[in-house]
Amino acid sequence: MMKTKETKKQLEENLRQLQLSTMRHTYESQEKTAQTENWQYWQYLYYMSEEECHNRRQRRIERYLKESCLPLEKTFAVFEMNRMPRKVTQQVQALRDGEFISRRENILAFGNPGSGKTHLLCALGHDLIQNEHRVYYAMCAKLVQQLLYAKRELKLPQYLKKLSKFDVIIIDDIGYVHQGKEEVEVLFTLLADRYERGSVMLTSNLPFSKWDQIFGDPMTTAAAIDRLVHHSTILEINVSSYRMQQAKKQTKQK
Repeated sequence: MMKTKETKKQLEENLRQLQLSTMRHTYESQEKTAQTENWQYWQYLYYMSEEECHNRRQRRIERYLKESCLPLEKTFAVFEMNRMPRKVTQQVQALRDGEFISRRENILAFGNPGSGKTHLLCALGHDLIQNEHRVYYAMCAKLVQQLLYAKRELKLPQYLKKLSKFDVIIIDDIGYVHQGKEEVEVLFTLLADRYERGSVMLTSNLPFSKWDQIFGDPMTTAAAIDRLVHHSTILEINVSSYRMQQAKKQTKQK
């Protein structure tokens, strides 16, 4: 029979090797609670495993949030949903559970500058991460440059594979990008690679009828739109600029 001190030392080593860090740090305090509450052995094991799972989930969410590059302040907690059209509000409520991800559907948000498109999709992204989905956010111009760099380094397939690990890619402000041929090619390559494999969420100030300004070529434009729209929810955010409203309020208060 091993001595108590030796047994505990070996137990801690076993938990370390099994990477059960929460159990390693809390089993003694839980043991005291178990004795006080007169727990059965399975109850003690249950609460230990429950705490381990909870802490692992929290660490996983923290890791997903860090890798997402989402603006931390753009959440539903500070988003004025009452500004949104009723249809958009209903659509967003149906999207917050993340079921669209399993169907590889896209979310396309259109509206004027300052209407809240970016905040809305970022807030949705935060919700998805809380439900343990992997999300990646990038301004369209920056994402295109990352794709171009990977292509020039002959590592575009590897970079696309890296992006494929994310359940959702949020591409912000696609309408601001006036692309050259190389830029159009890598952007289209990404959209084609995601088609029916992973969800894309994007914002644009331009309606589809003006996407020739982005892709330049009517055939490429049509092909890009076709891939995005095939499985999608379109959010039409036809509201006045939030930033403009805030500026007017500040002016009146002076």
